[in-house]
Amino acid sequence: MNSLRNQVQLIGHLGRDPEMVALNNGTKLMKCTIATKDFYRDAQGNSKDNTQWHNLVAWGRTAELMTQLLRKGTEVTIQGQLQHREYEKDGVKKTFTEIKVDQFIKNSKDKTPF
Repeated sequence: MNSLRNQVQLIGHLGRDPEMVALNNGTKLMKCTIATKDFYRDAQGNSKDNTQWHNLVAWGRTAELMTQLLRKGTEVTIQGQLQHREYEKDGVKKTFTEIKVDQFIKNSKDKTPF
């Protein structure tokens, strides 16, 4: 069972410019979103698309590179892990899902992974 792990790979377009913050201990954190799109035909044969939005986070050098190299609308391939966080707001428990990016490729002529 060691071959099974929490791994996600997505190809999509960034929904906003990556935002990087430096935490008190100097660690760099980047946040942004990525949109993925599926196309299908409905019962009447009309072409439809289904856009899904995914929250991304990256740490350290990956955060720095994503902030430097990527902009809103850039097509990117990301590989990472699903993370679920829980928090409470106004007495209501909420769950937040995001993808911790381990590697990314800016989809262009250069396919070098970062």
